[in-house]
Amino acid sequence: MTSEPADTAALQLRNIRKHFGAVRAVDGVTIDLQEGELRGLLGENGAGKSTLMKILSGFIEADSGEVILHGKPVPLHSPDDAIAAGIGMLHQDPLVFLPFTVLDNFLLGAPGSVRLNRREGERALREAADRYGFTFDPKALAQTLTVGERQQLEITRLLWLGARVLILDEPTTGISASQREKLFEILRRLADDGMIVIFVSHKLEEIEQLCERATVMRRGKVVGQTHAPFSTDDLVEMMFGEVVVLGERAEVATGGTMLAWSSVSVSERLISVEDLSLDVASSEVFGLAGLEGSGQRTFLQASTGLLRPKRGSIRVDDVELTGKHYRDFMAAGVHYLPAGRLEEGLVAGMTISEHFELVRRDSSFFIDWPAGDEYAGEEIEENHIKGTPESTAESLSGGNQQRLLLAMMPDDIRLLLMEHPTRGLDIESADWVWTQLLARRSSGTAIVFASADLDELLRYSDRVAVFFNGNVLRIVDAKTVTPDELGYLIGGKDVLA
Repeated sequence: MTSEPADTAALQLRNIRKHFGAVRAVDGVTIDLQEGELRGLLGENGAGKSTLMKILSGFIEADSGEVILHGKPVPLHSPDDAIAAGIGMLHQDPLVFLPFTVLDNFLLGAPGSVRLNRREGERALREAADRYGFTFDPKALAQTLTVGERQQLEITRLLWLGARVLILDEPTTGISASQREKLFEILRRLADDGMIVIFVSHKLEEIEQLCERATVMRRGKVVGQTHAPFSTDDLVEMMFGEVVVLGERAEVATGGTMLAWSSVSVSERLISVEDLSLDVASSEVFGLAGLEGSGQRTFLQASTGLLRPKRGSIRVDDVELTGKHYRDFMAAGVHYLPAGRLEEGLVAGMTISEHFELVRRDSSFFIDWPAGDEYAGEEIEENHIKGTPESTAESLSGGNQQRLLLAMMPDDIRLLLMEHPTRGLDIESADWVWTQLLARRSSGTAIVFASADLDELLRYSDRVAVFFNGNVLRIVDAKTVTPDELGYLIGGKDVLA
């Protein structure tokens, strides 16, 4: 482990601290970065990585400490302050306004007068996109873009606004392999041009593939820095304090049909799934693969009553639920865990205790808050949530939000539907999540999950349905299909035909 001399550093973070109540999210962090550097930032969920980067990009203010850029302290009270200093951040969920056009999103934050010259803006968009090999239709709605294309749009906008320090928080979540390679190519070019690129990730192989140096955080502190070539065991031990041994998956015999689709057609905005028939057995883990927007989310939402089919039949545990309400699916034992943890699963502003009170089945009219706080404390300890009963949902890291959602699930689930169950989670947290999920199969629970992570699909699924353009191209045995074959299928090439 090494460090760089501070007097040669282009960007210095000095003794940064940030507390949320009793939680020390960032606890005296000092990091130095050089021009033209691709720096990886690693740490388990809740280690303080995202909080530190939000401080650097002006989204939240530090309690103390300073940021020094090219020898001058930089006041960071807002994202405007950061971008004015040349610091931009690409968030895990790109900050794109979906009802707006591509051009509208590109022009957000544009300097100058209140009235925007849209013709000049469109010319600037095309020039900036061409420089990095991106292709955009300025008039297209942002909601028609994939996650990878939204990332490309946000990167283009930040560079146009003058960013010379680019922060990327878990940027490969939800994008295809080809989009990831494109992203890595662009990041290398930016570093070659002298930019500082900070790449926040929990995926060790990506850090090893892309970065020259890696800084590791644990419990709000920097615990080490190392140079390429990296030792995976050393990185993992720095992240968790020990080498993580992943649990072995136990084989469980599947039973009768739990979810049955018969000639179902259902649409959501621009996505249509037509005339689909498939069955999922009890105790089966059924993966959904495909590029974003290929129909996986449409399938999940129709299977939980959030979308109503135009034709066909949906049955759960031999109960006809076609056209029924979401609450009828819930009564039949269906539970849905969405990808948007804070947007769809939790309630911003509400505490952990209040979330547990929402789902506890207590017929009393009044809430016993001291008892509720005690119950929340027990659940926090049992589920290893880094927070207190008074912690709000938005103050938790992504991994701890996921642990809270899992802790809130009812016991009597017959069909569990999930989108990206381990998105943005570190190795240990992802393994813990799947240990909890797979334990439910012994009672007959069927698990259906969509993921962009091929390793996750192949490691945990019994079968995988590959969606392409609204259709299931093929259903494959996860034990026999190879990652390359699955990748070709996701791209629409049926190499198994």
